[in-house]
Amino acid sequence: MAREGGGMSAGTQLDRPKAAFDPASPPTGTEETCGHPDGVRATARIRATYNGRVTTLPELRSDGPFHLRRMRTGGRAATVGVIGAMSAPLGGDRLALDITAEDRAELDVTTAAATLALRGPTTAPATYDVRLSVGEHACLRWLPKPLISAADSNLHQTCTVNLAATSQLVLREEQILGRANEKPGHLVSRIRVHRAGRLLLDQHTAYGDPEPGWDGPAVLDGHRAVGQLLVVDPELDLQRAPVLLRKGTKDGCAVLAPLAGGPALLATAVARTSSALRELLNEALGHAFGE
Repeated sequence: MAREGGGMSAGTQLDRPKAAFDPASPPTGTEETCGHPDGVRATARIRATYNGRVTTLPELRSDGPFHLRRMRTGGRAATVGVIGAMSAPLGGDRLALDITAEDRAELDVTTAAATLALRGPTTAPATYDVRLSVGEHACLRWLPKPLISAADSNLHQTCTVNLAATSQLVLREEQILGRANEKPGHLVSRIRVHRAGRLLLDQHTAYGDPEPGWDGPAVLDGHRAVGQLLVVDPELDLQRAPVLLRKGTKDGCAVLAPLAGGPALLATAVARTSSALRELLNEALGHAFGE
């Protein structure tokens, strides 16, 4: 793991404790995939607990390209920044980030810059798995900066989430398909969420060659920034119709709709640029909380 350089970079937008959190939900780990002998294997871990006064971080384990840094914060929440320590993900890498907010903990996890997926020494796909667990009455906000799919890259990205019945979650994903004036690589992404042991969301997307029709009028229609925002909160007001944001504009649009089977809202957005995408998702977040 001697690679150096900019790469996976990751900054922000943003009682007494019970026994260790053990959600009664089925395993949602990703399927095993074959890496490449030259690829990096790395798993970083964050674990947050509530000590009756504030959230603490008894486990903060950096690995490979993930350098985890505790950040100053006010109130009872803890904040962790993920900083890139080497170029990643490259073809053949197998990277994972495990984040757990135990009962009553409040945790924000951010990244310092965009994550750049590159081809690397092999055309074999890289994998980047984010695994989130949130306990009873706990809150986790996972708000990374965008993932950029550079030309000739091949990345399979997954985000698997286990929530307790009283968990709160804000999850944002932003994907930029290609850098300036270049075609995107091949990007396959999946979000899978269980709440209280039941499936809440299973979303699968794929962009770039050889996927058929990904840039057609029924999918992206020439847009190069895509994203989603998931809000899960037992106190959400779900008595609302879906909201279409910025309908008819050229810069992009988003739809915010409730999910069946849970107190959850999902926003899906497409835009011409990264900044326009962030504006759409921020607007959707405001709608979700009635701002």
